[in-house]
Amino acid sequence: MALAPQEQLPDPDRHTGTATAPRIRRPRAGPPWWFALPAILLFAFVVLVPSARGVYYAFTDWDGLDPDFAFVGLDNFTAMLSDSDATQAIWHTLLIAVSITVVQNAVGLLLALGVNSAIKSRNALRVFLFAPAVITPIVTAYLWRNLLGPDGAVNSALGAVGLDGSRQDWLGSPRLALWSVIGVIVWQYAGYSMVIFLAGLQSVPKEIHEAAAIDGAGPVRRFWSVTRPLLAPALTINLMLSIIGGIKLFDQVYALTGGGPGHATDTLSTLIYKDAFTLGEFGYSIALAVVLTIIVAVVSTGQYLVLSRNERTMT
Repeated sequence: MALAPQEQLPDPDRHTGTATAPRIRRPRAGPPWWFALPAILLFAFVVLVPSARGVYYAFTDWDGLDPDFAFVGLDNFTAMLSDSDATQAIWHTLLIAVSITVVQNAVGLLLALGVNSAIKSRNALRVFLFAPAVITPIVTAYLWRNLLGPDGAVNSALGAVGLDGSRQDWLGSPRLALWSVIGVIVWQYAGYSMVIFLAGLQSVPKEIHEAAAIDGAGPVRRFWSVTRPLLAPALTINLMLSIIGGIKLFDQVYALTGGGPGHATDTLSTLIYKDAFTLGEFGYSIALAVVLTIIVAVVSTGQYLVLSRNERTMT
């Protein structure tokens, strides 16, 4: 004859001797994801659906106005291979992105090291150096277009100090226009990189520097062995922002040179605009935009993976 299972009685409290009720563990309620549904629907309506339609139009000969268009398959993409303007624009885009990434972050790091020192005017210098980054890019471009003009302030200053032979048509020369654009962008955003590096420098404990100095490490050695590894997160952020911003650059290039002279400063962004709104080749311009998106995705993902691995090894 089977015995009835004994009822589980509550355990008596060890200190008072009285029985306490058993604790009931309730499952944790997950976050109410349906709260995000309105934002997801808005994002899909504003970003995902137009992007998907844009990818579809990249395989058509749509002119942007006529509701009738034909599906042309990969013709727009294969046409890029024989389009010298497109290949030149891709080269300019990559050159600008790499140059900005290297120069801007090098200048930003030097500025951060300078304003992180004990100089009395460091707070004023931080504001002064960061100020260009908050100016609208189009305003900055028009300002520098006047400064770099044939009769602008830069050539006037060179003539005033006796360097008339150094006067140049900075934005009208195919040899100098692209580098002038890069210089303007570095001037505007070096302060932005400086602020990120400065935040990283101020997070480095002073005790580590003092211990390294006691061990006989000089300023260069302390920076390379102590500061540099701890700046890895700031470096990762700066490199990601500058490389992506450089690849997508449009405002400054179009306002400074319009992609000229000729196609000497055309990037993928300016070429997309010209093909779409000047030539009416919306299908081809959208195909260029798809290529630009792929370049941004591949470069940013590859850079992130490499920098993340280096960041883990350095820290």
